[in-house]
Amino acid sequence: MDRRFLTVLGVSLVFALVVSSVFYQMTARSTPTKNDNTATKDVVVATHPMGVGVMVKPADVKVVKIAADAFPKGAFSKVEDVLDRPVISNILLDEPILEGRLAAKGSGLGLAPTIPVGMRAVTVRVNDVASVAGFVLPGMHVDVLVTGHPPNGETDMTTTVLQNMLVLSAGQTMQPDARGNAINAPTVTLLATPEQAETLILAGADGRIQLVLRNSSDQTVEKTPGTMVSELYSGHRPAPKPEAAPKPRPRTVAKAAPVPLPAAATPAPPPPPDQIVVIRGTQRTVETIPNGASKN
Repeated sequence: MDRRFLTVLGVSLVFALVVSSVFYQMTARSTPTKNDNTATKDVVVATHPMGVGVMVKPADVKVVKIAADAFPKGAFSKVEDVLDRPVISNILLDEPILEGRLAAKGSGLGLAPTIPVGMRAVTVRVNDVASVAGFVLPGMHVDVLVTGHPPNGETDMTTTVLQNMLVLSAGQTMQPDARGNAINAPTVTLLATPEQAETLILAGADGRIQLVLRNSSDQTVEKTPGTMVSELYSGHRPAPKPEAAPKPRPRTVAKAAPVPLPAAATPAPPPPPDQIVVIRGTQRTVETIPNGASKN
């Protein structure tokens, strides 16, 4: 056999062995062994779907093993860490139980654990029409309108008092129907700030409340002037009353100095009487004629 052929064959075999050895080592490093205890980790998952307000019991959860690097943030490894804690967000089947979906122990059952710190849950009484024919479901957003007679107003009016309010429950139902069916409930509970809670209570006591359904993605707040009964029939808002003219300030008038009255005129002296001189011979006499006698 040719010596050159044997040399090439031997070099090829050596090269193949080296490549196979390197490939085997890389594969062995990437594949965990069954005896590697750090490759998996225990995680608590739900054995069935759980809704808001449910208290977690031992039958509701189980422990499964998952890859250590796939362990969810906020998950639990021990069942006792999640027992007797109310659910505040829906949990699906086989979903890991997370800290953010549970309330603290002792926070109560039902609606109370779902109320954020600093907020309030206010229940208002409505009817089928006021609750948009029963289609106000938990998780939706609504505007609150009130109809009543404002102080010093001429007619009734309707105005929007609150906007973009979150519905916590319809009656005693805290979860929407799986089929999207309407929920006929005499009351609706809204999530509100303390100031908004005061407005809701006053609106229910002083007027009639109507809920207006809105798109949950619509976060805008509109400024509306309200609508009066007179606008429904006349088509225009009554003209505002003219403001009363301010009263003029009193002006101080200086008193004029008294004008002296003219002195009484002095009567003219009577005219002198007429006189006649009579000469009789050597005698000369003067006779006086009374005033007015000559006119006769």
